[in-house]
Amino acid sequence: MWPGCGGRFYWAPASPASADARGVVVVFAWVWSDEAQLRPFVELYASLGWRCLVCHPDLVALYLSEKAASLASGVISELVKEFKVKPLPTVLVSFSGGSKGCMYKVIQLLDGKCEGDATMMDYRLVRNCICGQIYDSGPVDFFSDVGTQFLQNPTMGSSRPSMLLSWMTKALASGMDTLFPSKIEAQRAEYWHTLYSSAGLGPVLMFCSEDDDLAPCHVICGFARRLVELGTDVKVIKWIDSPHVGHYMLHEAEYRGAVNDMLRKALITFCHRSQLNATGDQEHNIAHSVCSLHKVAANSNESLRRVANSPSDHFFLPSSKDHNQSREPDSLIDEQRPQLFHPPSMEPQGVLGQILFDVCVPKNVEGWDIKPTVTALSSTRQLAMEGEKQQPGVVLLNCSASPFNNRIGNALTRKGIAYEKKLENLPAISPLPFSSNPILAQILVLV
Repeated sequence: MWPGCGGRFYWAPASPASADARGVVVVFAWVWSDEAQLRPFVELYASLGWRCLVCHPDLVALYLSEKAASLASGVISELVKEFKVKPLPTVLVSFSGGSKGCMYKVIQLLDGKCEGDATMMDYRLVRNCICGQIYDSGPVDFFSDVGTQFLQNPTMGSSRPSMLLSWMTKALASGMDTLFPSKIEAQRAEYWHTLYSSAGLGPVLMFCSEDDDLAPCHVICGFARRLVELGTDVKVIKWIDSPHVGHYMLHEAEYRGAVNDMLRKALITFCHRSQLNATGDQEHNIAHSVCSLHKVAANSNESLRRVANSPSDHFFLPSSKDHNQSREPDSLIDEQRPQLFHPPSMEPQGVLGQILFDVCVPKNVEGWDIKPTVTALSSTRQLAMEGEKQQPGVVLLNCSASPFNNRIGNALTRKGIAYEKKLENLPAISPLPFSSNPILAQILVLV
């Protein structure tokens, strides 16, 4: 993206390859910066194994939020392309006014407070990857003549702009202050509110100096205290005589060590967040499966409890539309009623089966209401009467001296078995016991 759209962004050529990178650093440069001024920082992050996406906001993005939002939308789209291949921990690095030129709009888009071109899934993907922030000489408080102050106080390594550019910048600041005083103040309040809302993104590292007029030390320390109150891990490194965005040049070892520690914290935050997201997705899938099983069980129970209150409540076999169009619905129901499912019935066969049925089968089996028929009762009584008239089919061969006579007789009587008792005279025994019990040739004998 090039000037006229709020700024431009690009992947730094000195960064490691995407497959080898440990993470991504999004660098929001200061106004009037160029690639040569950012090269030392890009090389620093590249030496630590992090890939750099560099964003250069224009001066107009400081005043027109639409330009800043357009630039932020482009940055997010570039990150989405990268993270759809492989999600990586990401750290937002703001230099001076870069937080106002683009970074705060990135945060608003990710939080859904600003409309963009990406989908909510894409915004969620990028937000889950952001695990920390670094402020070098920032955040800078925003007011109408901030651009003029940048001209009056050039950063280390930058040349003073031409007289024409200085005059145009002063005219723009004066015009904005005259025409849109309330808008400037509203943007300033929105800007700081957005930075405070970024407390949940991860740990924060800040570099500042007491001699810095563009980024006063008391403003940065106040911002840090507020983030600590919101529960953020904040580290502030303050120097006495360090120029604006020139801390790395004068304090390279300390600067590098602090950045290295910050990137390690970001990696740890990313790992913990990934585990929590994986656990949350798994719990969501389990809950969804359980809900589905509950629904299926509820539907099954409902179908089992379903009672047909009318003929139309039954399930019928599908029939041809052409065949049924010429027939009345009532006739169809009458024809299909015999095909309905009926529970299996138990019908005794014969007189002996009826007797066993009446004796063994309970009268009421959970609502079945099984009762013997009148025909069965009459058949049973008739059989009993005929049995009394007929001769007994059991003959008890006994003798008066046997101790088991009364026991066997009582047992047969209790069972309701009619028998004939024949006494044998000892020792003269008839041939019947010998033929009925040839092995022992003893009595008692049941024939």
